[in-house]
Amino acid sequence: MIDLDNTDRLILRELIDDATQSASTIGRKLGLSQPATWRRIRRLQDSGVIKGQRLDLDHEKLGFGVTVFLGVKLATKGRISLDDFERAVAAIPEVQTVEHILGVYDYRLRIVARDISDFERVLRRRIMMMPGVGDVEANVLLSEERRPGPIG
Repeated sequence: MIDLDNTDRLILRELIDDATQSASTIGRKLGLSQPATWRRIRRLQDSGVIKGQRLDLDHEKLGFGVTVFLGVKLATKGRISLDDFERAVAAIPEVQTVEHILGVYDYRLRIVARDISDFERVLRRRIMMMPGVGDVEANVLLSEERRPGPIG
């Protein structure tokens, strides 16, 4: 764990809002010079606090209007290794995230599809055909609010 001061937290909040901002833009907002801001950002990157930057796509505008969270329970844990399952399911383009979880289900998958019938195709032809897949439970996303989470 790294010690973060208030300025580090403010920089992180700015980057969470828009990671494309330059160090000089963030510095102007916070009353810091560009070099001081850049050094702080670099330290946050080097320490692993900032792991990278992502491109956040609007799936609906790309034609993927349905997002489904799929709980997957493996039928027999010995028939397929967890690594094999994770690799196989991650190779399905519609699967956005693969989360190994504790609870009723072994995995939670975030799947995007063009519509419900497209999701059904992915479910029947890709996921349910995988060896070791047992029970599944689908939850269709109605709306989503993104929160940055705590910073320090």
